[in-house]
Amino acid sequence: MCDNPQSEPTTMRHGHSVVFTAVLFALLLASPAPAHDISLPSEARQALDKIYTDAPDAAILIARGLQQAQPDHPLGYFLEAEALWWKRYCAACEVKYGMVEAWKQGKEPEDEVFLGITDKEIHVAEVRLSKAETAEMHVYAGIGYDLKARIYALRSENRNVARVGVKGRAEMLRALELDPQMADASAVLGIYNYYVDTLSPIVKLLRIFMGIPGGSKENGVKQLRVGMDQGVLMAVDARFILARALRQYDQKYEQALSVAEPLVVRYPSNPIFLLLLGNLNAELDRNANAAQYFRLALQSPVVDSVCAARIREMANFFLASLHQK
Repeated sequence: MCDNPQSEPTTMRHGHSVVFTAVLFALLLASPAPAHDISLPSEARQALDKIYTDAPDAAILIARGLQQAQPDHPLGYFLEAEALWWKRYCAACEVKYGMVEAWKQGKEPEDEVFLGITDKEIHVAEVRLSKAETAEMHVYAGIGYDLKARIYALRSENRNVARVGVKGRAEMLRALELDPQMADASAVLGIYNYYVDTLSPIVKLLRIFMGIPGGSKENGVKQLRVGMDQGVLMAVDARFILARALRQYDQKYEQALSVAEPLVVRYPSNPIFLLLLGNLNAELDRNANAAQYFRLALQSPVVDSVCAARIREMANFFLASLHQK
């Protein structure tokens, strides 16, 4: 009967239980289980889809509803800022050097509203971080800084771009310390690393004197690929930014095309994505494909009047240039 586990003395069983509980508690404290994903409610996913199907105003309505329901969470502010960014980007686009890009620079009245929303996103994330540090809140704060950097870049405010870019980088580095699998953090770091490495030698020298951390295009590409394949908040942005970067800075048109094509597969009515694919096909002398994408861009139902005018102008310009070849 001595082999029967029920015959073990009560005090010994109690001691084993105490030791097991203590070890388990210590492990939980030492290595909290990271949430490798950012969980989004269905309304937020719907808002993101509306942004990328070129219905940003509808997305803003959803975002403001989330802000009212959860004013202490950064998600609603992120969604509104993301929607406003795509409106701003489209309005700033034109064709220069044979590329569709946001070349039109300068301050716009709506910029202050945008910057106010990104400040709110950062503030709300920081308040939450002051209560409990999580990778997710560092990501929201870092994205807020990344969105601010985009507007400052359109305004040629390079010192502000550097200032908020460094802050966003720090937030994402900390997010990855807490959760190495946080793909949205990798995406924003990828943007920083790629673009810092494209600076001219003179600007790179100034960067060193200003104490701005360096970057690596190679690492940036890897991080952007992680973001576009695994990210929750930044997947579309990372894919779009990487395709543009490969086109503009590396002239790797075939690679850029393979990165960009899934955008049109998922969002076939987005005229900005259609123009990008047309642009890349034109660079590869695939004129028939290019013309098809430009015509589809012209047919896209764009609600925003400013964006619609830009799309028409750029698509018609490209179609005319193809006829001249």
